[in-house]
Formats: sequence, structure tokens, C-alpha cells
Amino acid sequence: MSQHPSDTVFQQWHDNQALVEQMIPMIGSLYRHNNVVTTLYGRSQFNRSVIRILKDHRFVRKVEGTELSVEDTYPLVKAMTELNLGPAHVDIGKLGVAFKKQGGGDAVAFLREELAEIVDAHDPDAGNGEPKDVVLYGFGRIGRILARVLVEKAGGGNLLRLRAIVVRGRGDIAKDLEKRASLLRRDSVHGPFDGTISVDAEARTITANGNVIQVIYADAPTDVDYTEYGIDNAVVVDNTGIWRDEAGLGQHLQCKGVAKALLTAPGKGDIKNIVYGINDGDLSDEDRIISAASCTTNAIVPVLKVLNDEFGVEHGHVETVHSYTNDQNLIDNYHKGDRRGRSAPLNMVLTETGAAKAVAKALPEFDGKLTGNAIRVPTPNVSMAILNLRLEKETDAAALNDYLRGMSLNSPFQKQIDFVDSSEVVSTDFVGNRHAGIVDAKATIANGKNAVLYVWYDNEFGYSCQVIRLLQHMSNVSFLKLPRAKA
Repeated sequence: MSQHPSDTVFQQWHDNQALVEQMIPMIGSLYRHNNVVTTLYGRSQFNRSVIRILKDHRFVRKVEGTELSVEDTYPLVKAMTELNLGPAHVDIGKLGVAFKKQGGGDAVAFLREELAEIVDAHDPDAGNGEPKDVVLYGFGRIGRILARVLVEKAGGGNLLRLRAIVVRGRGDIAKDLEKRASLLRRDSVHGPFDGTISVDAEARTITANGNVIQVIYADAPTDVDYTEYGIDNAVVVDNTGIWRDEAGLGQHLQCKGVAKALLTAPGKGDIKNIVYGINDGDLSDEDRIISAASCTTNAIVPVLKVLNDEFGVEHGHVETVHSYTNDQNLIDNYHKGDRRGRSAPLNMVLTETGAAKAVAKALPEFDGKLTGNAIRVPTPNVSMAILNLRLEKETDAAALNDYLRGMSLNSPFQKQIDFVDSSEVVSTDFVGNRHAGIVDAKATIANGKNAVLYVWYDNEFGYSCQVIRLLQHMSNVSFLKLPRAKA
């Protein structure tokens, strides 16, 4: 009896699942023992589910126009485990496409050429390097997501080690710790924590996936001596937004054990506002107080940068459709800001945004070119920036999208710019997206020198990933990325 075509497809799916199940421990071993992070077109494959890895392979067809199967990447991952590789980020997706285009063959020989810089470069005696202490000052929406990402990335060659969080005292410490641990464990937007969390009330610690995190209670930055907890040369990430100038944030630097302070909000005065991937080259070792700018600035600056490089931008307007935040009221009540006193879940609220002006802090060539406004809408997460631009060169939607697709896949901005080409996506589809912004190709409008672009962004998770990248840069944690782009 002949096999029905649907049975063949089903069997192939199961075969691919089995291959991924074999790949996962290899990917883990490369990460743990060799400090090799495997990615697939920028999407990390470490600590991912079988289905997630299969979906990432499916994604390649959309971006490269060719199907990439686990059958194509499995021999490469297996070969990588045999080559005594040194530390690097290795894109098995790009390697898989190149290997397939050459007709396959000897995977080991292929990788010896493509990964020549790290073959036989593993030094088991060198260790992973000296871990960098990180302290989260404040444990709200951004603080807890940063904690999740830092815990997820712990180990291997990441070197960032979450040592403590600082919060204000709330009376019953044991109950306070349980509540904070519960908020880390369960999240209405981002789902459950991927792992285990326990609390030691006596030691005042939260342990997440083996990471022991000290909980420090203080009413002001200067109340803390971090060296009492074995913390030294730390970067304090201030998530409170209470202090945004050098005088306020400088309080952190007065504490023993603190080397630098990073603000997760736009900085004021002479504080450098850094969008990672764009102007992080402006930083020096002498910069001790740094701002990671805003979520909206991080979302739009990379797209504006690449557009300006290729087409030139004469001027434009940025309209942000932003999810409501804790700054707003659940029901109508007094608020010092215009309109923000009205109920956030019931209203669209027109308000101001400094993102348009903030662009010039990362890209000086945009000084005076952009205006901006914002509308807060009744969704808890994921926002959109609408870029209405006048370009110097004429183009059309197809050419504009082709260019942005290329920038999202094969440029230094691969981690900042994502690209989606579907007529069915909505905001919740981008919850957890790790890019700074996602270009929605189906919404692109371009006619001559006029262009309108729609850029989605997870204003919590995507922004937090940008903060982590900046934190790595500040801590001199860097990665060799292979394969290198062909000249």
C-alpha cells in the first residue's frame, strides 16, 4: 500500500524533531564548554525548545528565499563539536545556506575554512574570564525583565553576573521577598519565568536558576555599601527613573563597590545617551554615568540611520503609538502631566515624546530634522513608531523594503532591526521580540521622495535586550561573530 503524501510530511516533521533533540545537547555543550553561542540569522539557538528551533529554520525561507532544514544544519553542529572551537557567536543559519549552496560535502572541511579563526582555539585552562558584577537598582517592569535576561545568559562567555537588586523596605521582609520573587516568577505579559526560583528570607536572597541574587533594602543610593555583600567594581543599572542627571545618578558612584551607573531612561545634561549598535563607539573608559536612552529612541534610531545612509533624510515626523505604562492612572485621577491623569485602559491619550529630539543625541546629523508626538493606547506592551519622512533620493516601497530586509539580515544592525512581511501580524505577535525595532513591510508606503514606515517594538523586552548589549559593551564583554561577511 502506497504512503499518502500527508503521511510523508508528518514523518518528515517527526524526523526533524528527532534531529533537533539530538542537536540541543550539542548546542548546550558548545555554549558551556567552548563559549560558542549558536545563532540562526541572529536568533540564539541556546536554551531554546525543539519547536522554537524548527520555527527559526522555517524563518530562513522567508528571508533567503530558500528552505533550510535541520537536516542541513545538523551535520554542521555535529562537526562543530569535533573542532575544539574557541569562543565566538556562530550563525549556523548562514553557514547552512552557504553549505547547501555548494552542494554539501565534508562538513568538517567546510567549517575548518569558514571558522578558521576559532578552530582548535579552545583553551580549557583559560577559563571564561572574570565575571562582571551587575546590580539592579529598582525592580519594576524593566528591572525584572533585565533580571530574566541576565539569568538566562549566565554562564558561558557572557561574564555578566547579576549579584543584587536594590529596593525600598516594606516592613515584613519575608513577605516582601516572596512578593518580589512571585513577580519575577509570573508575568501577565511575558509569561512564566523559564526555570526555578526560591527565596531565603534569612539571607535576604532570591535564587533563580542557581543564580543567588542579594536583595538589598535602601531608601537612597548612598545608603548601600556593596562591598559588604562581596560586590566590587559593579555596574549599577538604575531602573527607577527618579534621577536622570549627573548629580542624581552620581549618588551611585559614591557607594563602595560601584564603578559605573547605567540609566534605563533618557539622560539629561551632559550624560551620553547611547543607542547600542549606533553610537556606542562614543563611549570611553572614563564615562562612568551612561544613559541607554528610551525604548522609542532605540526602536527608531537604527532604522533612521540606515535610511539616511542610503537615501538621505531631509526631515520628518515621528508618531508613536505607545502602550500605557505604570506612570499613568488606572482610573481618572490627578497627574502632573497633561492628559495622563485619565484612565489608561479606557482612553487613547495624546501626549508628548522626547524621542524625536533624542534622535540627534545618537545621530547628530538629524538635529532639527524631526518632530514627534505620542499616543498612549490601551494595550500593556508592544508599541509602534510611524516614521513619516521626506527623503533626498526617490524610491518605492519594494526597493525600500528590499533594502531594509537586507539590513536586518546582513549588516552590523542585525540585532537592532528586524523585518516582518505579513499582512496578518498584530502587536501581540511581537511580545518578547529581542530586536530594538521591527519594520512592517506590508505597511510601507513610498512614492518618490516621500516615505512612511511602520516600526513595531516591544517597549519592555526589546528595549531590555538593548540595555544588556550596552551593559556588555560597558563591561568589555565582546564576541567574535562568524561567519564574517564576504567582501
